[in-house]
Amino acid sequence: MFKDPLPRQPTLNLGTLGHVDNGKSTLVQAITGVWTAKHSEERRRGVTIRLGYADVGIYKCSKCDEYCTSPVCPTCGTKTEFIRGISFVDCPGHHSLMVTMLSGAALMDGALLVLAANAKCPQPQDREHLAATEIAGINKMIIVQNKIDLVSQERALESFREIEKFVKGTAAEKAPVIPVSAQHSTNVDVLIKMIEKHIPTPKRNLSVQPTMLVVRSFDVNKPGTDVEKIVGGVIGGSILEGVFKVGDEIEISPGIRVEEGGKSHYEPLFTKIESLNVGGSFVKEARCGGLVGIGTLLDPSLARADGLVGNVVGKPSQLPPIMNDLKFEPHLFKKAIGTEELVKIYEIKTNENLVINVGTTVSSGVVTSARDDVVELSLRRPVCAEPKARIAISRRLGESWRLIGYGIIKK
Repeated sequence: MFKDPLPRQPTLNLGTLGHVDNGKSTLVQAITGVWTAKHSEERRRGVTIRLGYADVGIYKCSKCDEYCTSPVCPTCGTKTEFIRGISFVDCPGHHSLMVTMLSGAALMDGALLVLAANAKCPQPQDREHLAATEIAGINKMIIVQNKIDLVSQERALESFREIEKFVKGTAAEKAPVIPVSAQHSTNVDVLIKMIEKHIPTPKRNLSVQPTMLVVRSFDVNKPGTDVEKIVGGVIGGSILEGVFKVGDEIEISPGIRVEEGGKSHYEPLFTKIESLNVGGSFVKEARCGGLVGIGTLLDPSLARADGLVGNVVGKPSQLPPIMNDLKFEPHLFKKAIGTEELVKIYEIKTNENLVINVGTTVSSGVVTSARDDVVELSLRRPVCAEPKARIAISRRLGESWRLIGYGIIKK
């Protein structure tokens, strides 16, 4: 299928979720033509490690009344009408990368839960990823029954029954199930049609103060660049609400770690938007949806190698408060759903270490107080968040951090 080389600014962030071997990246490539695993370590190991991104334009043919990803209908050759742009957020499925997946969930407007027909459903991270969507409040989903080319008709039907049983009573219970072979692009056109039918673009509030979650940051200067040609650090993320424009003054919070008098603390950064890049094109303003690259006047060393990931961007003095200590109401699962053996989850204890996700921020801390209705956590890295926001809670089980429930931030 021909892919539009320059899709317009995306308005929908669509996640791909599921166990490590379910073929999420292959599915994204079948739809967009982009292989999201670009890091050298990802290519060497053959798995997604970081959050991957790929944009595509969705078009509709007035003659065939079908959807595609091309400005020209691949069936009849008729010029198609652009409907909207979609930005895929491809999440890692390996159990050791669950905290990265949780960061991706914070950006999603909807999700494709990718399950493999040639494996028993659910696999541990299928359970964990589905729970993460519910924590993040994602209720627009489509289930992709992938790898149907590898199984018999009998196994495909058995897999379908396993999927129905797995999602019963969850946010995905009424989600359509689409059989697909991502490897051969079979039924991908049907999947695109179902995305258009079942996952609408959410209403955005463009009149409020803008907020963006940072998921990437870069030093784009090549080694040996002349001093006068060096450009500032670039931050990449997704805008939750509002509009950013070139020339805007912005705050990046909680900022960077600063050492003073033998003690350390975090200080917000203040800079100016020098450029905005959306879908590979420079624009004068950027809105909600898709991955946005913001060129700044920051020292590029601050943005190097994702150094600013987890920060929140907004207008100065308009961001949520910075919290060094977190108080939250815990809601724990009965079992660690991401483990093979479904380990029983015990109540949070004083002095234990936890990892929390809030937005795209990942932090860890020590529990200073634990009661049934409230837990207090001293954070190693502060977070920028509003009271009543949800956080994902992970505990060390064996060699990995496992999702054990969620919390609601209290004042």
